[in-house]
Amino acid sequence: MSTPHKLPRSSSFRVVDVIGTAAGGLGSRKLRTVLSALGITIGIGAMVAVLGLSRSGSAELEDRIAALGTNLLRVTAGQGFGGGDATLPEDAVAMISRIGPVESVSAVGTVDQSVLLNDLVNPNQTGGLSVKTAESNLVVALNGSVDVGRFLDDTTGTATTTVLGSVAAERLGVRDIDGTQVLIGGEWFTVVGVLNSFDDDTDDVDTSLFNDLDRAAFIGPDIAEALFETPRNPDTIYVRSNEAFIDDVIGVLPGTADPESPEEVEVVRPSDALEAQEAASSTFDNLFLGLGAVALLVGGIGIANVMVIAVIERRNEIGLRRALGATRAHIRRQFLLEALLLSALGGVAGVLLGAAVTALWADRQGWRVVIPPEAIGGGLIAAVLIGALAGLYPAVRAARLAPTEALRAS
Repeated sequence: MSTPHKLPRSSSFRVVDVIGTAAGGLGSRKLRTVLSALGITIGIGAMVAVLGLSRSGSAELEDRIAALGTNLLRVTAGQGFGGGDATLPEDAVAMISRIGPVESVSAVGTVDQSVLLNDLVNPNQTGGLSVKTAESNLVVALNGSVDVGRFLDDTTGTATTTVLGSVAAERLGVRDIDGTQVLIGGEWFTVVGVLNSFDDDTDDVDTSLFNDLDRAAFIGPDIAEALFETPRNPDTIYVRSNEAFIDDVIGVLPGTADPESPEEVEVVRPSDALEAQEAASSTFDNLFLGLGAVALLVGGIGIANVMVIAVIERRNEIGLRRALGATRAHIRRQFLLEALLLSALGGVAGVLLGAAVTALWADRQGWRVVIPPEAIGGGLIAAVLIGALAGLYPAVRAARLAPTEALRAS
């Protein structure tokens, strides 16, 4: 009677055991594990930081555009005949206000005088401050606000009173407007108000849209004409238009502001400058993302190199485990899982590093901290994929080692 054939008993090496063995393999070489994961950390950290800073910067620009409004237009005089400076007509504001879709119009003019804290200061040391005439609705037209006191109105605009821009007040040392006076063109003017900044980036001359207003002392056109013989021609006109007709308004503004010389009138939409700035920043974002991808690739190659060396160094372990019943699949899973754990460790550290860099830099710039979820999820997925690709060949190589060959080689 023949003995029945016995089926080989399936291995009891469970998935949990594979994970524990893989983690133990990494834990036994802590320094090498950390150094190997560092490449992944740098790559993922760079990518997360670039995306986070880009999104935070975009959010800041979007906030500025929203505060500014996309329906604001700025009208100025360009170059006159022969290259000289042209001027806008005195009635330009009144003419523009008659355009149907125009919702509000305000203007500022230039006063050729200096503003000083007192008569002991050298008049030539202006500190970059200027004096401007302003319409009473300037703050409303620009979506600005008054920090202390009030803005010019029909009463204060005809008296020796002034309102200081945020930077002007800071440089003049004006903190309390009760009875405070400044010297404008040899005449004492009482400070009745201080404005909040029209632009959060007033320290950046290249990107700020309203540096000249933040650095100005505003007086009424009537008092400027009476004391300093300042012409009533506006220097800059700010126009708020119905958003639906903004292009039409842009088309008719030059001819309306100066019918005799429309070619000498320049019309600018300030929000376009911010949108152009946002578009330009994307070029640098792509550059840094590319550098992050290169660092990630280098990290993946480093992991593959470390895993190949680990296979060579641990042939004795592989042979012994194969002799004790571990299958090729078990060995393959172990080394593949080690690579995955190694890259995942670097990925988590990279995400944390990128998020920390984004938070610190955005907070320093006064931006909203925005870390896109896709940057976090994409960073972790990228790390795992890199680990899988990097560990695939070493895992297959380890699984192909025969037990006798591995033990004999050791």
